[in-house]
Amino acid sequence: MLVYTLLILVAGGLQALAARVQVTWDVGYLNISRDGISTWRAIGANGQLPIPPIYVTQGDVLELTAINHLDKPLSLHTHGLFQRNSTYYDGTGMVTECGIPPNAQFTYIIETRDQCGTYWVHAHYETEGIDGLRAALVILDQDTSLLDEYDEDVLLTLEDWGKEPYDDHIKQLQTIAEVDMPPNNPSVLINGINANILQPIRFTPGRRYRLRVVSMSFTYWFKVRLPGHTMQVIEADGISSHPSAVDGLDLCPGQRYSVIITAHESLDYNYALNVTFYNDFIVEIPGATTLYHHVPIVYNDNAPVKTFPVIEDKDVKWADELAMEPRDEQVLLEPVDQHIVRSVKALTKYLGIPIYAFGNYSYAPVPVPPLLTALTTGDMALSPSVYASQLNAIILQHNQIVELELRNPDSIIVHTYHSHGHAFQVVESGPVNKNSSVPVKRFKGRYPMRRDTITLALGQYVRVRIKADNPGVWYQHCHQEQHNYSGLAFTLVEAPDVMQRTLHVPSEMLEFCRILGHPTQGNSAGRVGSDMTGIEPPLAIHGHADSSDT
Repeated sequence: MLVYTLLILVAGGLQALAARVQVTWDVGYLNISRDGISTWRAIGANGQLPIPPIYVTQGDVLELTAINHLDKPLSLHTHGLFQRNSTYYDGTGMVTECGIPPNAQFTYIIETRDQCGTYWVHAHYETEGIDGLRAALVILDQDTSLLDEYDEDVLLTLEDWGKEPYDDHIKQLQTIAEVDMPPNNPSVLINGINANILQPIRFTPGRRYRLRVVSMSFTYWFKVRLPGHTMQVIEADGISSHPSAVDGLDLCPGQRYSVIITAHESLDYNYALNVTFYNDFIVEIPGATTLYHHVPIVYNDNAPVKTFPVIEDKDVKWADELAMEPRDEQVLLEPVDQHIVRSVKALTKYLGIPIYAFGNYSYAPVPVPPLLTALTTGDMALSPSVYASQLNAIILQHNQIVELELRNPDSIIVHTYHSHGHAFQVVESGPVNKNSSVPVKRFKGRYPMRRDTITLALGQYVRVRIKADNPGVWYQHCHQEQHNYSGLAFTLVEAPDVMQRTLHVPSEMLEFCRILGHPTQGNSAGRVGSDMTGIEPPLAIHGHADSSDT
């Protein structure tokens, strides 16, 4: 296991690093065994996996160049970054761009002046991310006073890794009876290496370690604990928080946390950082699926590992966004201008594949990315009629306060919700069925915590709020790749009238659309008004009623 550690040396040094940071990913296929079990055609950058993490300092401009040597289009998404005034760099294939054609290259210009914290970069055209194209992105805080809180910065990335390319897995879905099948017998990668082959993280007595934990997962959850030590949570999904003591972290696909751990003064014992790999639909196969991993925390090479009694999950104090408060103390957004409900819906099979929806229709891409529709249809861009039904487009007025109620009535499958373009305030969670004994939980402090990815538990809803102050088209979706692939998504079309005055799509991106055969203007079909001739009819999924109340 590689250990990525940043030693904090000079309190004022970070401010002097502001620069244009150039990173190039020459993206291509490579046959590799990352888990020591299976060798298959994965997708990497510069001929390697894992891809090294990217470090920049707040205020830097990251120029991320992707050279596409795949046999299909490519796009790169910086997970958690708002791309304010540059939604076209969000990297969501067939939403904000048509993709980079094979044998072409493109540079994403990523401003970091308004954000710092822990993020990651992954492909977001089809399934290239789950096949390997992913890496951590750390934006170091320009506020150097925070460096007084810790001495070393340690990165811990967690990945799920299948036994075959994901496209092959999708083909299997078309031939089996199961409603929902994850990648077969997945492995765990910690900092890009098989979690069963672990090098230690070394602790020095009395030093304070900022541990950045990144779930670069596409299907599975991770629980992280260090028995014998207290974790002070100071960040969730790039949002700094007031420190709060917890026993462990429970991360869904795409989530990130930073915690500060103070090393003991004694050298008498070593410890184990416990990483549990789980999802409700995992079936543990003896000798094939390992759910529990232990990262050695070494104080003294000659000391024994201290053991602790087993504690049930229900007795562990897990990090909880409803119990956290942001360091910037942003107050609750109110009054609410628009309340929107979106429920997870499922169709058992359609053409052999499980189908989902975050609304009344299963999401599907259309010939014209909705960003280009919003920019080229004038006043009609404010009308749902120019966006195909399968985009599940919700139009937001500039600076509206919007409350989203995301429901998961499913009693079998846990889901997630990831928002592009925003970190949402987490306001409330509770049971979908009002007769349930599950309690309603509301944020506990004065200031609701914000994040960009959250779990939608079985039979429960989550209410979140945003301010529509980031004009653009923003993809909203489940971060479990199979569910995203199967239509569990919708789009926010935010202030299209403002977009038309302020956004200018790079000419290269428009040329890429033409090369790939996509129109660059008009409604979703590249036509005028509501004429959707040429688009496949949307797949309607009936279930809990959804609403959009203005």
